[in-house]
Amino acid sequence: MTKFKTILLCLVVGIAIQVSSQSKKPVYTDNSQPIEKRVEDALSRMTLEEKVKLCTAQSKFSTHGVPRLGIPELWMSDGPHGVRMEILWDSWDHANWTNDSCTAFPALTCLAATWDPAMSHLYGNAVGEEARYRRKDVLLGPGVNIYRSPLNGRNFEYLGEDPYLAGRMVIPYIQGVQENGVSACVKHFALNNQERWRDRIDVQISDRALYEIYLPAFKAAVTEAKVWSIMGSYNKIRGQYACENELTLNKILKGEWKFDGCVITDWGGAHNTKEAALNGLDIEMGTWTNGFTFSKSNAYESYFLANPYLKMLKSGEIPVSNVDEKAARILRLIFRTAMNVNKPYGSLASEEHHMVGRTVAEQGIVLLKNTANLLPIDASKYKTIAVIGENANRRLTEGGGSSELKPKREVSALQALTEKFGDNKIKYAMGYGSGAVSYDMVNKSPYDEAALRKEAVELASKSDIVIFVGGLNKNTQQDSEGDDRRSYGLPFGQNELIAELQKANKNIVLVMLSGNGYEMPWLKQATTLVQGWYGGSEAGHAIANVIAGEVNPSGKLPFTFAAKLNDYGAHSFGAIAFPGDSIKEEYKEDILVGYRWFDTKKIKPLFPFGFGLSYTTFEYGKIAADKKQYAAGETIKLSFTLKNTGKVDGAEAVQVYASQPKSSMVRPAKELKAFKKVFLKAGETQTVELEVKANDLAFYNDKNHSWSLEPGEFILRNASSSADVKSSVSIQVK
Repeated sequence: MTKFKTILLCLVVGIAIQVSSQSKKPVYTDNSQPIEKRVEDALSRMTLEEKVKLCTAQSKFSTHGVPRLGIPELWMSDGPHGVRMEILWDSWDHANWTNDSCTAFPALTCLAATWDPAMSHLYGNAVGEEARYRRKDVLLGPGVNIYRSPLNGRNFEYLGEDPYLAGRMVIPYIQGVQENGVSACVKHFALNNQERWRDRIDVQISDRALYEIYLPAFKAAVTEAKVWSIMGSYNKIRGQYACENELTLNKILKGEWKFDGCVITDWGGAHNTKEAALNGLDIEMGTWTNGFTFSKSNAYESYFLANPYLKMLKSGEIPVSNVDEKAARILRLIFRTAMNVNKPYGSLASEEHHMVGRTVAEQGIVLLKNTANLLPIDASKYKTIAVIGENANRRLTEGGGSSELKPKREVSALQALTEKFGDNKIKYAMGYGSGAVSYDMVNKSPYDEAALRKEAVELASKSDIVIFVGGLNKNTQQDSEGDDRRSYGLPFGQNELIAELQKANKNIVLVMLSGNGYEMPWLKQATTLVQGWYGGSEAGHAIANVIAGEVNPSGKLPFTFAAKLNDYGAHSFGAIAFPGDSIKEEYKEDILVGYRWFDTKKIKPLFPFGFGLSYTTFEYGKIAADKKQYAAGETIKLSFTLKNTGKVDGAEAVQVYASQPKSSMVRPAKELKAFKKVFLKAGETQTVELEVKANDLAFYNDKNHSWSLEPGEFILRNASSSADVKSSVSIQVK
């Protein structure tokens, strides 16, 4: 054969090999193919051992991939308010990287207080961009557990007491995150409404309360937002752990709702191989050895869904179809995230993200009282402005448990107020002090309480106006994972300090930062009160902008502030209803959670659900419906006018509540069924249009385990809060 023929033959063979290779390209690597086809192809190539490997962690925050097939692992990160700093491979210690600083976004209670789904989408998209830039595939949040008690240490991570508000706000958050090729992971499914004894408390609850109150936000996340993963909770539900619960995972989540994503344990939430395998768990994350107990490091092979699971599959005790179903779900998640070549690059701690955080914080701040018109502050009227309180200068992104953050910047209220009003006017005194942040113990304050109080009172007496910045913080037994608050009162002697400050100076602006309600023994003497939440990186600027009047407050409460702890339904039945007896807990208030309890039982709160003032005023017109009678499946179209009757531009979160005067079942006095954030120029009038689906007026019938829409009269009311109804319209449902 001549040299030319040899070269030609090589070229032909090479081309043939290339064509053959291209024709045999694995379907699972081709992003243009439908995901289900890719999943089927990848499954057909995997060994039993490789499928099992997918189901467990390989480190604190990552799972196994399939290296032989080029299928990457999944990388996860806390949390709902920003991407947590890096953690060591097999330790909870910080990795101490220098490039993992993030934007700290406001806590989800603040987001809920905006009553604005548009804010939720901005927030979700921004935090999703940061997770994507950090190469995370799963962002462990948001949380949608219902605010049942103000003592729950993790309420600040959730979206309030109402299932409709939480559901409407969680949808755009999830969509915003997942637009970046990052999976949101909605948590904690389900009934994780306390931290004390969370690892073992067995919740007893009616089907009606489960379906009407505690599941709707999760359902919205699955059926409307199409979330890609869900985190199971630690607690038991009717005797079975939530991460291996036949009712909630198999029957409801994967059965009724047709969830096609992954169920991931909370860290250490699995307890039994067979129950976890058969009852809906897909990925087991954890700590050591069996995923729950603390005994041996680097023991991922001993997890319940690792070698013990493989052994049961090989013996036939569990069918291979079981692991095929789990592996398919995990592959689907991988193809949506880690192997998604079309996802954007993301960005980290950008100025744009900080402005998103500031805007959310500004929109979420709630003006609760302003009877002396001290706000907004006109600095030209005052020579000296005293800023008092530890929270004015404390880092509130530290602590809190898994939501801890390492922000690129964190602007305190003291810093922002000093920038706003000048060094020559602002004088600071700590006033009270708490201990250092700790995850699992209460550290004693290193400060002399009497000396701090004396200094603060003296400063107040010499100042023209006082801005007190207090509330809770992220210490254990405050707003923090791992334990609950022990008292409804403010900690660290703040009540006594506020009372003394009120005697020393009548011009006091109280700014409270917290993710929970608290008692207010000083409220009658207070003229000015602001609920400021945990505002993240730009918290200080948001507070200062509202106080100075550059931003008109428009936030409204996402939960009820009670006068005393026992006014809450969860606390009116004794310890068995909250926090339980350490083994069992009974949700005795049933469907009457939050304002449903206060309204139905006619208990006056300090501040009702949905309440919030403005620097302007609004006038509501009479509500009207598009017709008088509706059938199941129809949409009720409502309208009314809203006028800004003040002198400044502002926004009002209008609300619509429904009630059924006559029903075969106990129903709340009223329930939120629609809301809208309306922005109006001074003097502007707008026609507000809202919709309520007739089917959303149904209740869940325990007797036949289905939703019931009874025919008869329903009353729909427009309102500025659950306690401030403006007008009503009667309709008939047939």
